[in-house]
Amino acid sequence: MLPAKFTPTPLKLRHPVPSDIEIAQAATLKPIAEVAEELGILDGELEPYGLFMAKIRLEILERLKDRPDGKYIDVTAITPTPLGEGKTTTTVGLSQALGAHLGKSVMTVIRQPSQGPTFGIKGGAAGGGYSQVIPMEDFNLHLTGDVHAITAAHNLCAAALDARMLHEAQTPDDNKLFDALCPPDKKGNRRFAPTMLRRLKKLGIEKTDPNELTPEERSRFARLKIDPDKVAWRRVADVNDRFLREIEVGLGPDEKGFEHRSGYDISAASEIMAILALTTSLADMRERLGAMVVAADLNGEAVTAEDLGVAGALTVLMKNAIKPNLMQTLEGTPAMVHAGPFANIAHGQSSIIADKIALKLSDYVITESGFGADIGMEKFFDIKCRYSGLIPQVVVLVATVRALKMHGGGPKVVAGKPLAPEYTEENLDLLEKGLPNLERHIQNALKFGVNVVVAVNSFTNDTPAEVELVRKAAIEAGAMDAVVARHWMEGGQGAIELAKAVIEACDKPSSFKFLYPLDMPLKEKIERICQEIYGADGVDYSPEAEEQIERFTRLGFGSLPICMAKTQLSISHDPSLKGAPTGFRVPIRDVRVSVGAGFIYPLVGSMRTMPGLPTRPAYFDIDLDLKTGKVVGLF
Repeated sequence: MLPAKFTPTPLKLRHPVPSDIEIAQAATLKPIAEVAEELGILDGELEPYGLFMAKIRLEILERLKDRPDGKYIDVTAITPTPLGEGKTTTTVGLSQALGAHLGKSVMTVIRQPSQGPTFGIKGGAAGGGYSQVIPMEDFNLHLTGDVHAITAAHNLCAAALDARMLHEAQTPDDNKLFDALCPPDKKGNRRFAPTMLRRLKKLGIEKTDPNELTPEERSRFARLKIDPDKVAWRRVADVNDRFLREIEVGLGPDEKGFEHRSGYDISAASEIMAILALTTSLADMRERLGAMVVAADLNGEAVTAEDLGVAGALTVLMKNAIKPNLMQTLEGTPAMVHAGPFANIAHGQSSIIADKIALKLSDYVITESGFGADIGMEKFFDIKCRYSGLIPQVVVLVATVRALKMHGGGPKVVAGKPLAPEYTEENLDLLEKGLPNLERHIQNALKFGVNVVVAVNSFTNDTPAEVELVRKAAIEAGAMDAVVARHWMEGGQGAIELAKAVIEACDKPSSFKFLYPLDMPLKEKIERICQEIYGADGVDYSPEAEEQIERFTRLGFGSLPICMAKTQLSISHDPSLKGAPTGFRVPIRDVRVSVGAGFIYPLVGSMRTMPGLPTRPAYFDIDLDLKTGKVVGLF
């Protein structure tokens, strides 16, 4: 039941629809304390960041541990065009329909956007039209600083790695190196720092007194013997800076002789971001940060952040970022924003912690997985649900007439350019040819044993015949229902029928299951995904990929789940293959591991982890109105 104090925010719709930021800035916001009170969050469980945002303390989970979980719904999509098909907008619109119009207790749980796309070409990610999370400016910019904390922690680890390699090389005497790591205090006593005790345990050294170590034990403890050619930890920045993709570091006079190549990824691609999304507690996050593999030693063994002695400091930098952020939608329903968007080499989900809290506070939790269902939904189920233990009841699969026409052979869709007439005029033949993409995604979702509801996210140019064709095909493919939704134009009012279909689907039996068992060999797990989800005939491995699979298995990482890194523009590995392709094989060029996050990620093709700015970036439109103090041009 919805708390009695819940009061929907009246929404004044205007046509034609103003820009996203104009809609957001015209909204009446509730004080965040009121949003929290309606949810039943206690004052001591809330850390306000101004009037309209707050962090939720993790202690709330202990208080609510005996409360039953609500219904768990994942919003995903068919294979998208480069414009995106409105997953976040649908997530928000569905929540507004459930809460503000049908009187249900609901929580939206979505990811925080990266500032790279915000200032680049895609723009923000707060939803759109009359289905947004607000304050929209804060959502799309710094929010409460979580991404900055990740950036600081990641780069501290990079600095620690380079510094350790430098000092080991400059100190050939083992005793002097050990003395530098464990210096005596003012009284002449030595002691191991807590982080050092963890490394001793890893080495199998039971002693805790530095003076008791043998010379051999001192050497093993002090020298990581990092292979300079096997450093796997770069740096990050939350901006699209193509000129930092490959750099040379160590050019200062004090580092002469230690120059080496490195580079930057975008902060959302950091393993620390993936850890934030998959961790279940502060203690779990501490262990995961320590387990991050940053390099290999000269014997081919993994060197971790724990070995560097930096994991404790990383946890300190992340201690506030682990707390989810509480916000609200345009219609006053609650929203939690946590973790980041990168689904290329990571799972691209909102956090387990946010989902767990939301499921205790509300009867329906609407979350979202990145990219199309072949990537985001599969990772949501096979990675996130494994670590969380949470069982989803329903998948909402977002489809658009526009994307299905593209899959039917329509002209190329390019962000920033007008759509071709094929997309703005009725074309049933083109649309019908693209329907296999929708049908494949529905069938894939059903393989996991969850109920499927298709949301036909309708745009102005869609005709009744087109949307009805999509609805009919979805139901014939096995969807429990398929509903036309106009939440972008009409807010929650435009998603009421979708909300009713989701409620009904949540009440129907489901039998969730994983695609593969964890004890299956790595190659078999990869092949299961490629064949069952992508429709491939098989998988081809490069010699490098073969070598890495053997190495990771030997190091004990073979039981980790798989996080495929492939294009989001096709169900296959090839972005030019639209629809539901068959008769192809998936080439695996390399395989890497994120031990802290807890997955193996095979690379299918070239994965760009630092985007570049376009000729005409979004920041051209962004400014501050000095008279009103309002941000303008953000979208």
